[in-house]
Amino acid sequence: MENIVIIGSGGHAKSVIDAVETQRKHHIVGLIDTSRREVMGYRVLGDEAALPILVREYRIDGALIAIGDNSARAQVAKRIMALCPGLRFPAAIHPATSIGRGTTIGEGSVVMAGVVINACSTVGRHCIINTGACVDHDCEVGDYASLAPGVVTGGECKIGVFSAIGLGANLIHGITVGDDVVIGAGSLVARDIEPLTVAYGLPSKVIRTRQHGERYL
Repeated sequence: MENIVIIGSGGHAKSVIDAVETQRKHHIVGLIDTSRREVMGYRVLGDEAALPILVREYRIDGALIAIGDNSARAQVAKRIMALCPGLRFPAAIHPATSIGRGTTIGEGSVVMAGVVINACSTVGRHCIINTGACVDHDCEVGDYASLAPGVVTGGECKIGVFSAIGLGANLIHGITVGDDVVIGAGSLVARDIEPLTVAYGLPSKVIRTRQHGERYL
């Protein structure tokens, strides 16, 4: 069983810890964060700068980034790869999921309880597929994208890198959501959404443009 650390100590870290513990493939050594609070019995070992020393001291094999904001998660991944080039980013897949034949899930991604990902879909690196989301057949979810709890997509949908699909949103079959898009909670996406925009509604409409890295959580 590989030793890993969880990077982050906020609310999302609790869900990541639960997925890892239930999967029983990795042993959580502790957390990496600037705070010193304990989360679900795991203490903070140090901050990112201390990670190279901690990797040797605790024989750490990998890390999972428990940060909900997509752009912030990407920035942390970049820093960690520079600090510890040999560190792995395993995927964490809760056992209470259904993963279809021919589906691939990239490194560092977290798939929460109750998720269904149907056949021949692709989930990129460092994605979040949150509780009860459903990704139908032949979908593509780009790197650092996130699907909030209860999201449902039809088949052959494409979700761009860094995009965030909000709570309970639905995408009809064949929809393309561009890069760096935010889809509001409860929306029905019935037409393609261009990159770097915010869209919501029934049906969803583009409300405004946004910048890469702009916070949305």
